[in-house]
Amino acid sequence: MGHDLEGREVFIAGASSGMGRAIAIAAARAGAALILLGRNKAGLDITATLAREAAPGCSIRTLVADASDATALAEAIAGTDLSQVDTLVNSVGTNIPERAFDQLTTESWQQMIDSNLTAAFNLSKIFLPLMRARENGLIIHIASTAARKPDKSGAAYQATKAGVLSLTHALMEEEWQNGIRATAILPGMTDTPLLDRRPTPVTPEARASALRPEDVAAACLFVLRLPPRAHVAELHIGPSQR
Repeated sequence: MGHDLEGREVFIAGASSGMGRAIAIAAARAGAALILLGRNKAGLDITATLAREAAPGCSIRTLVADASDATALAEAIAGTDLSQVDTLVNSVGTNIPERAFDQLTTESWQQMIDSNLTAAFNLSKIFLPLMRARENGLIIHIASTAARKPDKSGAAYQATKAGVLSLTHALMEEEWQNGIRATAILPGMTDTPLLDRRPTPVTPEARASALRPEDVAAACLFVLRLPPRAHVAELHIGPSQR
């Protein structure tokens, strides 16, 4: 679709790998300027390089921080002009191998809350005031089909992704009159590094039938391309082969 996102500035959190990386490359190819946030500097640099290769001349800035740490996040963005960011894409998330409820500890439960839910809260808190000031903005949180459909992803993962989904709906309910839209994208099994954290190795057949990060990026770009009058509350995307 060419450079139809030219003039847009997109902030992508969790851009060091997986879905966040694919979204960054797709958005750059569509002409958007990017601010990329991630914990892994090496991975973030690779994402920036790939995005520049896909879209030579694209404006890309990178910030290294853990989005679940409000203080570190504030320090990372200090001095960065975010006033022109019209879209926040939050692709931060993790899971743990010891995910069954009887394996969870107080520490691992808190880790999941921090990574999957608190990061979404911290990022939203930063961008909502800026979007209110502009009377325009789009927030996209990447949740999971696990937020809606019980599966074996684990109690902490399901609970935190359900929290991300509920947070997204709450933001829309409270902010639509300020010109802000909030969308949750719920991918099914996707071939990202997260698959390698499953307690039972994923078979080659299952991995081959999984979504690719580029599929989730295409769903994200669909939402990005909609006019401000249109709102997608939830977008579910899963493998066609189950």
